[in-house]
Amino acid sequence: MALRFSRAFVPLATFWIGKLIIDTIVAARFGGTGASKLWRLVALELLIVAAGEILSKSSTVIESLFGDLCSNHLSERLIRHAATLDLHHFEDPAFHDQLERAQRQTSGRIGLLVQLMAVTQDALTLASLGIAVSVYSPWLLLLLIAAVVPGFLGETHFTALEHALVYRWTPERRHLDYLRYLGTSDQTAKEVQAFGLDRWLVRRYRTIGQRLYEENRHLSIRKGVAATGLGLLGMLGYYAGYVIILARGYYGTISVGALTFLIASFARSRDLAQRLLLTLGNIYEQSLYTQDLFDFFELKPTIVSPPGARQVPARLRQGITFEDVGFRYPGREEWAVRRLNLQIGPHERIALVGENGAGKTTLTKLLARLYDPSEGRILVDGVDLREYDLQSLRRAVSVIFQDFVRYDMLFDENVGVGQIEKVEDYLNSAEREKAGDGKPPTSSHPAIVDAAEKSQAASLLARLSRGYRQMLGRRFSHGVELSGGEWQKVALARAYIRDARVIVLDEPTAALDARAEHEVFSRFAALVAGQIAILISHRFSTVRMADRIVVLSHGSIVEEGSHQQLLARHGLYAELFALQAEGYR
Repeated sequence: MALRFSRAFVPLATFWIGKLIIDTIVAARFGGTGASKLWRLVALELLIVAAGEILSKSSTVIESLFGDLCSNHLSERLIRHAATLDLHHFEDPAFHDQLERAQRQTSGRIGLLVQLMAVTQDALTLASLGIAVSVYSPWLLLLLIAAVVPGFLGETHFTALEHALVYRWTPERRHLDYLRYLGTSDQTAKEVQAFGLDRWLVRRYRTIGQRLYEENRHLSIRKGVAATGLGLLGMLGYYAGYVIILARGYYGTISVGALTFLIASFARSRDLAQRLLLTLGNIYEQSLYTQDLFDFFELKPTIVSPPGARQVPARLRQGITFEDVGFRYPGREEWAVRRLNLQIGPHERIALVGENGAGKTTLTKLLARLYDPSEGRILVDGVDLREYDLQSLRRAVSVIFQDFVRYDMLFDENVGVGQIEKVEDYLNSAEREKAGDGKPPTSSHPAIVDAAEKSQAASLLARLSRGYRQMLGRRFSHGVELSGGEWQKVALARAYIRDARVIVLDEPTAALDARAEHEVFSRFAALVAGQIAILISHRFSTVRMADRIVVLSHGSIVEEGSHQQLLARHGLYAELFALQAEGYR
């Protein structure tokens, strides 16, 4: 701001020194002052221009660095805020439209504060030149205003229309981004090529893109026509003032130096006024778009810790109780679960079984408090789940979902994300060591190593040349892609690294072969000793190891008991077991 303030008065000083130089030359021709005054003025002008150049380059560097800091800060704040929002936000298309608009503003609108400072600088320069010009003729200021205001009003009007167009077309732009992702992603390349989807994707992209182009072209043509007319009107105002200045010089009412000063000052004032109003129009546009960012930050989560929240006990003594729990996903009429009652002992291993859509995964989301029940309550050691500190609860419940994330990160980072607070310092120091000498560590954090061995993910090390510091996935250099079963072992390690009182595994071995599945579950009982284990699986060979099997249908519990007890009842479990067994006969 100090640099911008100093730069604001450089043009006035330069023009005034120029006036004095010309008047000195004219006076010298008529026997006036000597050459020494002229060269002093030239030297002074040189110093002023040099100072202005230094100020200009300095402020450019500082504002560029400031822009980088702003972009990083806003991106970090966006990530932090998104992590606090409810899961249902991310399942709402309107939220994704809002998130898309907000993400574009983290880097696309960084120039707003710089533009505000530029407006301040131009306003100061314009004021100083305007005062000097008005001393010779106040009418020049009125003509200057008439030359620039129409263009500003037109620009502001069309800026609002352009923002409305961008806002309205956000879903379509997201659709275009998704089509571009489908056509270029390594995750989709196999099916795109196998099914010959490229031409269909291109045609779909072209259809949507053409509709957007047509509407944007119509608005751009209207804006261009209006801008041309208003520009011609402004040009007439400028040349009216220009004629006044030339007439005064022609009739000798002002000196030659004053003539050149007025011409330069009036031309610069016109350029400054146009730039000032254009910048104000840009600021208005920026404010429209930046509001999208502010609107996103104003979103508030509903699932939060209450005042004076409890910490989850280090050891559970009563276990978990579902009391008449019912839940409907936001925006849906049907119940995902309804009138559900279930007691889980403090060291019990239970399996949830049922057809797709029975409500199994919904129960785990409620237990991890990714959602709150629509009715009823969930108790942990006799205390409502909503009375516990949210972070304490999330640390106490370890959930590995069927659609777990395959992070394009290092092997030990893929495991460490399961308990990042425990290993973050190690991962950061390992990355610094790698940056220092280029040699990755040969081992990893003891907690990561232990979890990888428990889940059998450590068996992958034999083919990973960089050991625990091997990049997984194909997104970055030196990356190694894993099979579905190998990724599942890595995901299981995330569950084992956590100091959790409750472990929830949703289809934990769906991608494992029969031998690997047997090895995993032959060790599972010992690994979860002293913890509550909830297992969701469609494989009946897997659920038999549970202490109790709970069968769900249409969001309600219809049966529960051991494997043999449920077979003897000849109910839904026996029917599903028989259907699966039939496939092996």
